[in-house]
Amino acid sequence: MAHIGWGHLKDSEGYGKLGDSVNDYRAVTKKELSTLESSTINLKHAAHGMIFAKKSNLLWNLYDQKGLVMMQVRFDGLLGFPGGLVDDGEKAVDGINREMHEEIGLDLHKYSFTEDHHIACYYQEMKKMILHFYLMEVSPEDFATLEQKTLSAEEYGIETCGIVRVPLFTMGDGVRGFPAFLANQFAGNARAELIHGLLEAKLFSESEMETALKAYKDYAESIKSKTHL
Repeated sequence: MAHIGWGHLKDSEGYGKLGDSVNDYRAVTKKELSTLESSTINLKHAAHGMIFAKKSNLLWNLYDQKGLVMMQVRFDGLLGFPGGLVDDGEKAVDGINREMHEEIGLDLHKYSFTEDHHIACYYQEMKKMILHFYLMEVSPEDFATLEQKTLSAEEYGIETCGIVRVPLFTMGDGVRGFPAFLANQFAGNARAELIHGLLEAKLFSESEMETALKAYKDYAESIKSKTHL
């Protein structure tokens, strides 16, 4: 396959460049954000959101489903949350709503994000980027409707290659399920956002998350030197 370069995507491709680590993203307060905005040249904003529903249900009469969390397979092959770059002159909350409508067909008259849904800001210094993260709860019935509507969204098949439900349970070996899901390749700091969102939504307790993270890290370490199909 011939390498055709970035073309008109060149100006924005750096924001999604692979190789970021969790340490590249620093949580910032509103006061720190204001300082960065006034002192940093060419600062770029992005906004993403986690839509979830609480649903306690035993799968196979064994594992508590806990709830439903929406992520997506992105155009670049990575897992992430719906959302994207905020346009120049646009507020982050307006950017998240615009992106949600484009990527998953979100009905903004019923589900639009507000400032009350904003739970975190992160700063990526090398990319001069602020990432805004939002969290919104819907009913399990509305969640299923939202999933179906993604198929007719403007950006379906372009920026969004499919919606993914996050498995929130851990199976008998202590790895398959949520810990194994964490071993996938995530865009930017989406893995950290997922963890933060699950704790904020109280879908996981602190101790449950600690156990899952240990299992994920042990599993990730064990497969580093192995070749898998």
